[in-house]
Amino acid sequence: MPQESAGILLYRRNPAGLEVLLAHPGGPFWHSRDEGAWCIPKGGREDGETPEQTARREFEEELGMPAKGPLQPLGRLRQKGGKWVEAYAMEGEFEPERLNSIMFRMEWPPRSGRFSEFPEVDQARWFALAEARGMILESQRPLLDRLDTLINGGPLI
Repeated sequence: MPQESAGILLYRRNPAGLEVLLAHPGGPFWHSRDEGAWCIPKGGREDGETPEQTARREFEEELGMPAKGPLQPLGRLRQKGGKWVEAYAMEGEFEPERLNSIMFRMEWPPRSGRFSEFPEVDQARWFALAEARGMILESQRPLLDRLDTLINGGPLI
């Protein structure tokens, strides 16, 4: 059965248009990747959690700030690896320099017997919507279009 996850696409409005906050995954696999590597703060659902509860918990774990405010559904999508993501939009502010992500432990280098800790998210950055399209994981790109439709009118795609 495919994994279920949920996350929040934080956005803000400014005179130039919408900006979205994207997270760069931590760890050695993502270290040298930039374009097409950013994503929404998200993570796996725990037993008994609703998608909204998961999205709020993961947002706080990955960024270090509680997700306060109403969530607007952006729908579900399936990532390339088969994982389903239930996404929500939330208007708000975040100061990237205040990023305080939880850590995860993994064997690195592989089969070395040595374990290291890495942050779940090593960077967070605001992107204009057009720039975000090139930076976000390809499988999450539809979330940007859905947000644009939600904020600027019309039915969700």
